[in-house]
Amino acid sequence: MNNKQKRRYARFRAVAFFSVISLALTSISAAATMKDVDAAIVLAVDISQSIDRENAMRQKQGHVDALRSRQLVNAIKSGPHGCIAITYVEWASSGSLQTVLPWTLICDSSQAMTAADQIDGIAFNGFSRRSDRRTSLSYAIDASSLLLEQFPTHASRKVIDISSNGTNNDGMPVAGSRLRALGRGHIINGIVLALREPGVTDNLPGYFRDNIIGGPGAFVIAPRKPADYSTALLRKLVLEIAGIAGEAHLE
Repeated sequence: MNNKQKRRYARFRAVAFFSVISLALTSISAAATMKDVDAAIVLAVDISQSIDRENAMRQKQGHVDALRSRQLVNAIKSGPHGCIAITYVEWASSGSLQTVLPWTLICDSSQAMTAADQIDGIAFNGFSRRSDRRTSLSYAIDASSLLLEQFPTHASRKVIDISSNGTNNDGMPVAGSRLRALGRGHIINGIVLALREPGVTDNLPGYFRDNIIGGPGAFVIAPRKPADYSTALLRKLVLEIAGIAGEAHLE
């Protein structure tokens, strides 16, 4: 790495650090009554410039539908603690991250519905799409990993759950971020919005398998067609809650 690259990455680290610290403090204060859970899951959702209105609504509605699903609530109740915790954050370029839902305890359908309503009312809908939002998967992993490190109680599994349609094109190299998260015992799973992204890669699930996911039972799910996203996301969350390895594609 030359001096110019070192200075550039130092700037990325500084921006990322202060942004994530602010996010973590917000989430911790919202989680004062948190209890031990079977899984703490960061739902990290891509809102970069490549996420158009259709993809934005697909991600938003997929998470809302999953939280309103009886199947998901049944999976939660089947665990030893009968509870999980989630936080929903949106990310793009390095240092660009916002909280839609801070750490929230979900033990029953009422709590799941309340979380779904908050995501439905606040999450990115594609109308404010900006051309300066690049795709920093490395930052998404680093931010999510810090949130898991700051989780205030015990979680049997700590999961970073990334939804995206792109590859890392901003911020630090993704390999280092991945290794840091795995070194902390965090699991990284992924759901991609399509099997391929024109002009970027012909095999987005393969990119995620090789560069993003990791940890015990880690997996990436790729809906075969856009309409399958909600079903695939629900399956993904149920597998994460149960601690079971998933499938690469929705069958």
